[in-house]
Amino acid sequence: MSLYARLPAARTQFIYEKSISWFPGHMMAGLREMRDQMRTVDLVIETRDARIPLSSINKQFEQIVKGKHRVIVYNKADLAPISIQTPVREALAKRSHHKVLFTNTNVNKSVRQILDVARELSASDPIRYPELSIMVIGMPNVGKSSLINALRRTGINRGKAANTGAKPGVTRTLSSRIRVLESPPIYLVDTPGVMIPYIPDPIVALKVALTGGIKDNIADEGVLADYLLYRLNRFADIDYCSILGISQPTDDINEFLQMLGRKIGALRQGGEIDTDKAIQFFLRAFRQGKFGQLCLDDLAPHAVDEFFKRSMEEAPLSKNQAQKAKRAAQRQRSLEKAQKRGSRSH
Repeated sequence: MSLYARLPAARTQFIYEKSISWFPGHMMAGLREMRDQMRTVDLVIETRDARIPLSSINKQFEQIVKGKHRVIVYNKADLAPISIQTPVREALAKRSHHKVLFTNTNVNKSVRQILDVARELSASDPIRYPELSIMVIGMPNVGKSSLINALRRTGINRGKAANTGAKPGVTRTLSSRIRVLESPPIYLVDTPGVMIPYIPDPIVALKVALTGGIKDNIADEGVLADYLLYRLNRFADIDYCSILGISQPTDDINEFLQMLGRKIGALRQGGEIDTDKAIQFFLRAFRQGKFGQLCLDDLAPHAVDEFFKRSMEEAPLSKNQAQKAKRAAQRQRSLEKAQKRGSRSH
């Protein structure tokens, strides 16, 4: 019997209506630089997160990369069920002709698929492509820099060339060209992760934030933990109680955090549970794959059709939405400046 079956009063839907916007200035600058450099690019690797194969699509890239050879790479495939790969490929094949790959940057064979595509393109017209220039794009924290380092390791047996981190926003500018193969000569350019300025569906925004694409303090860590608990209760085959060492399942986030806090020893002075530490532990466990291979997007055909109808084929941002996105970016820049001033004063 699943945990969810033992919680007859558990939620059947997650109600959340607050929009989450995170579009700092370096992302806008990154988009401009991508457009400026695109004429020198032969192949685009658009990197997405296999745990959210729909929600990690950024439609802003469509106009920028239009007309370019392009590969869609679902990274972190080791954290998602292998069963999602066929429905994802089928869904994208209906809407584009781009090759779709699933990668795990820790496995050379997995990463080598990308180099094979690049070699094929170079071999198709050696005069046109005496060397190949590739740009790697994607939303924040989908693993672009890790992918570049893996390609370099696999292609020329060299070490790390791109900075990586568990938090979004590590790469803030376009990198210089990074060689990843000697013959044919293949170079990569890393780019900043670019968020959608305004995500109209709050649940999509939560999925992006839960997988690390939006900074936790912007998305509200407590809400992320509650949404994660809701989703774990909905998955039929995940015994999160055994994984976390807590006594029983619950659909109440406050009760859950009390149990988890006691288990991990997250206590404040006086014995009070430190719920902030419990939340961080819980989110980190998910992001590290402790709950197994999970996909947060619904890939049933009707759900996929509805997603593309709503999110990909909708009209451009309304004037009001564009203003919201602009104000959010301005607030984020002001916050980052204030934080820098505060750090210098200490």
